[in-house]
Amino acid sequence: MTALRLLLAAAVAFAFYLIGAKAGRGRYRQIRRNAKKAWNDPTVKKARVRTHKLASRNAKKITKAVHR
Repeated sequence: MTALRLLLAAAVAFAFYLIGAKAGRGRYRQIRRNAKKAWNDPTVKKARVRTHKLASRNAKKITKAVHR
């Protein structure tokens, strides 16, 4: 769970950096290219799939618990 929090914090920090940065178009393109590489990295893809499965599984458990 801490890895998910760390990933979320990094994504939020990255988003704020993009919004607040005044480094110009070239730097934006470099950041975008690196972000795409990171997003398409096989390890990150596996983590996304695992997180999606975990969220779906827990959503079903929560739904069952609420409707009892």
